[in-house]
Amino acid sequence: MHAKRKYEDLHTHKGMRKLLVEELRAKGITDEAVLSAINNVPRHYFLDTAFEKIAYENRAFPIAADQTISHPYTVAYQTQLLQIQKTDRVLEIGTGSIYQTSILAEMGVQKIFTIERQKKLYDLHTVYVFKNKYLNIQFFYGDGFAGLPTYGPFTKILITCGAPHIPQKLVEQLAPGGIMVIPVDEGEAQRMLRIKKLPDGSLLEERFEEFSFVPMLAGKNQ
Repeated sequence: MHAKRKYEDLHTHKGMRKLLVEELRAKGITDEAVLSAINNVPRHYFLDTAFEKIAYENRAFPIAADQTISHPYTVAYQTQLLQIQKTDRVLEIGTGSIYQTSILAEMGVQKIFTIERQKKLYDLHTVYVFKNKYLNIQFFYGDGFAGLPTYGPFTKILITCGAPHIPQKLVEQLAPGGIMVIPVDEGEAQRMLRIKKLPDGSLLEERFEEFSFVPMLAGKNQ
């Protein structure tokens, strides 16, 4: 997302997005709000222009700092598991390209707090193409394992990288009745978990499909 880049969302792009939405629907994504957001947010804005013609294929692409933008199916799958409501305060661990963040913002959630440990990726928010449209996003440079205790509790927490375990500090920042979606390491891949915090503070864990994510790392990377 370079400051001098010219952003165009042409009929061809919109047509490719509609095809992508139909593909996601065929793969089991049923949340129409999620599908609508994916249809409305131009994914090619978040990729190098070299990938523009294939931006709507269901695949990951490299971005800065040796990271990747997730498959659209992964983005849709995680977002669907969150059971998003417009009143939600969402903590996102791993801002990355800002695409997943933009999907949440397009869905109209009350507030998104997103943390990135890679300085090069964090700095993208200064030239973020939708910074004057999505005013419900707040960007942070920091350690995802620590979360943002001074801004919590959060009704939803989304981890967009492969975690070695469920971070206790994030569990503590999840509001009663809240949901955390997190991919947790199981060797070669990560198992997608949905964790619900019950009113008494106990946790209900649900296990879903396996995915492949870049690892969740502690600290900040200059």
